[in-house]
Amino acid sequence: MSERGPSTAPSHEPSHEPSHEPPAGSAAPAAPLTAARRTGLLVTFILGGLSALPPLSMDMYLPALPEVTSALRSPAATVQLTLTSCLAGMALGQLVIGPMSDKWGRRRPLLAGMVVYVLATAICALAPSAGLLIGFRLLQGLAGAAAIVIARAVVRDLYEGVEMARFFSTLMLISGTAPIIAPLIGGQVLRFADWRGVFVVLTAVGLALTLLVWRSLGETLPPERRQTGGVGAALRTMRGLLGDRVFAGYTLTGGFSFAVLFSYISASPFVVQEIYGASPQAFSLLFGLNSVGLIVVGQINGKLLVGRVSLDKALAAGLAVITAASVALLLMSTGVFGKAGLVPVAAALFVLMSAMGLLLPNTNAQALMRTPHAAGSASALLGTSSFLVGAIASPLVGIAGEDTAVPMALVQLTCSLLAVACFLGMCRPWRPRAPMAVPDAPAAPAAP
Repeated sequence: MSERGPSTAPSHEPSHEPSHEPPAGSAAPAAPLTAARRTGLLVTFILGGLSALPPLSMDMYLPALPEVTSALRSPAATVQLTLTSCLAGMALGQLVIGPMSDKWGRRRPLLAGMVVYVLATAICALAPSAGLLIGFRLLQGLAGAAAIVIARAVVRDLYEGVEMARFFSTLMLISGTAPIIAPLIGGQVLRFADWRGVFVVLTAVGLALTLLVWRSLGETLPPERRQTGGVGAALRTMRGLLGDRVFAGYTLTGGFSFAVLFSYISASPFVVQEIYGASPQAFSLLFGLNSVGLIVVGQINGKLLVGRVSLDKALAAGLAVITAASVALLLMSTGVFGKAGLVPVAAALFVLMSAMGLLLPNTNAQALMRTPHAAGSASALLGTSSFLVGAIASPLVGIAGEDTAVPMALVQLTCSLLAVACFLGMCRPWRPRAPMAVPDAPAAPAAP
């Protein structure tokens, strides 16, 4: 586990749970951690902003798609690739930047990534053709991956055990609002500017975050805890992480849970509007309510459950809820008990989305607790697996066309059951766990 002496006790977030830290006599590179944690509110704001940057980059652009198609005289399918390229960049970029941050520290790769993000986004605003826009959206995604992967790694550097789970739940309050407000911001920008104005706003947001990181976020990974070696060493580290059954179990549990979320995002506009006849305004309201439910449950998890209920129990409850909600949606979509209306379907989707507030922070916390020696690589694997599994699941929800909700419900139920299987079969929460084997490193104390 990460080593901190008594002087690094949290100054802004008291805890009544047993400490997960090493004994007080252990060696502790304390100074950078103490400085970072003393500015808790500012650090929370910065890390929340970094976590929100990828969804802002994706969703703020959505209202501008029709205008981009017209302005660049390109087919809609080609313009859709500007979304795909950004998503692919975010997934692949995490695999590169995460190990870099384990070798060189968090600050330098993060600042480099943010600078490239700002430049790529500014060029997107000037792109004269769809081809160039696709290329620089890919670069924007690759660089923007630094924000989300290093934000998670910094949380792992600064926090232990239940404090880490609490902090991830707090981040959801900030980053969880991004998908809600991003399309609204994009729509308002389009009232005063063309589609290029969206990228101008994103450039300004990226520049502001870059300045905040430069001025206020110190290095959180001391030199003595950094990885050595080149690409081969990074690959061996990732292979070692994936070879740990418990870490791989939490990673897959989180990935399949995220796929349930992705399938909802992909299918709900068609299900709610085309099948159940809701207006675009009603859909926007329901989408916003579901996102609020996720944020509220995330805060209940962080403020009330963590420290009173084990993370595995909270995680198991979330898995049980999304599985039950998926079963209900499948029964309603197949008409087993007659034709269901919008209200019961919307209620089931609300319950399913809200339960993500128990799953997402706790899977991240449990996985990262096992990997203090390689938090950047572990964060990269967590993020990339979620993006890839979600990207695979999303197209399946429309496989039978836009006139039935059965594919969405089937994908959600299948992914929920796979998440349960990974949690029970690989994490085995009822058994004591030995610490992860770390080559050429002192043995870490076992987490309770």
